[in-house]
Amino acid sequence: MKLLEHFKTFMENHVNLNSTRISLLEDSIEAVKSAVRASSWDARVLMFRPQGSWAHETIIKPLPCDEFDADLIAFVAPKEGWEAKDYVNKLVAALDANSRYSGKVRRYSHCATIEYASERRIDIAPCVRDRLYPGQYDVCNRVSNEFEASEPIAYTQWVVDKNAIAGGNDLKKVTRLLKYMRDIKGNFTCPSFLFTTLLGDQISESDRGSAGFSDLPTTLKTLVGRLDDWLQARPNVPDVRNPVLLSEIQSAVWTETQYSSFRDKINLYRGWIDDAYDEKDRDESIGKWQRVFGDDFAAGEARESARVSESVVRKAGLVAVAGPWRDLVDMVKAVGATALPDRLMRLPYMRRPMWRQASTPLTVKVKAELRGGSYNGSMHQIASLEPLQKGYAAQFTAVNGFGAQFPPDYTVKWRVTNTDEDAYKAGQLRGEFYGSDHGASRTEYLKYRGVHLVEAFLVRKRDNRLAGKSDPFFVVIE
Repeated sequence: MKLLEHFKTFMENHVNLNSTRISLLEDSIEAVKSAVRASSWDARVLMFRPQGSWAHETIIKPLPCDEFDADLIAFVAPKEGWEAKDYVNKLVAALDANSRYSGKVRRYSHCATIEYASERRIDIAPCVRDRLYPGQYDVCNRVSNEFEASEPIAYTQWVVDKNAIAGGNDLKKVTRLLKYMRDIKGNFTCPSFLFTTLLGDQISESDRGSAGFSDLPTTLKTLVGRLDDWLQARPNVPDVRNPVLLSEIQSAVWTETQYSSFRDKINLYRGWIDDAYDEKDRDESIGKWQRVFGDDFAAGEARESARVSESVVRKAGLVAVAGPWRDLVDMVKAVGATALPDRLMRLPYMRRPMWRQASTPLTVKVKAELRGGSYNGSMHQIASLEPLQKGYAAQFTAVNGFGAQFPPDYTVKWRVTNTDEDAYKAGQLRGEFYGSDHGASRTEYLKYRGVHLVEAFLVRKRDNRLAGKSDPFFVVIE
């Protein structure tokens, strides 16, 4: 499902840089411009222009404890007698002499950077215009002391043009979404400028007004699918060139290992995005989008799980002999598995499997036994849906179809999902994957009234493939 309302909220609340930070950034930029113009830097400033994510409107909210940055280009006239390193070194010295920025200025290969107490950074990069001929732009590499050809204005216009073809600012939004995904997952490397080029390259003039770009999730699906197809056809680092300066190979920042990881992850996430988009069930689709973007996507939907009993009892409209059923626990005790709602097996906050499927699945079953509250001593075997009392513990063990445990070349992961009001109020809905405590077993305390789920996922160690999954074991706690 597209879940357009959730994409809108997710972008506003978690992905986009918030208005307060944008205002701070804009105020800081104006102050920096004034400081540069009034400084002892003896280069004649022709104009300033935003560059990078700020100029392309793909800047995103940083992760907690991280900073966000903005790139500012200072276009200057050539200075007689200056080498490439002088433009950067003298800019750093001039800004550091300003009491407002003293101690906050850092020097990098192509820019002076002002750091604002780990909150934000502004990179000021000198760009010399018309150095050898009219219309020439050169950035300055102080490390190699070389002028390097650049086309910052033309590249920004290229991004604007590609975004206009996609429509709805959706190229920029997709770029933000994928940068957010990159940051929260932390398992692949792709600088923002390279991501921007790779995505923009997937758009052509014939896409203008096409159904593949009708809204944000559709554009996301289209672009990631095209990017994956392009990457899978190139097993080694390809030449990804700056579309307005073909001599610049942007993909040179990748090692073969980094590219291979990026290629593999885009292929994996392409499958997840397609799965979430094509899913017809709302709860399942939310869970699958959360697999892509994390728990903050449609986070409010988890609250619905606390009303499982309320909605089921109300829908049943039935009355037990002793009076109305209070919740799902009472209904299960009275009528068994027929009381279970379908959505109990696909609650939105349940983590969806992260592993690729093995080609031949194995049978996985869960057996359980009741134990004392200190985990000491087995009391008796318990069955799924058997009512249990609080204060005890249960040990769950994954076995094959013959009741035997799996060999050591497999590992068992457990998805433990709580439901209903007690767990919700305690902040213990869970739904995540956990390791085994011992061998292929995991022990859980029985704490919260409700009908809960325990599932075993069998993962093959040599290739990290999902070799099998059990049916849910329903734990009914009175």
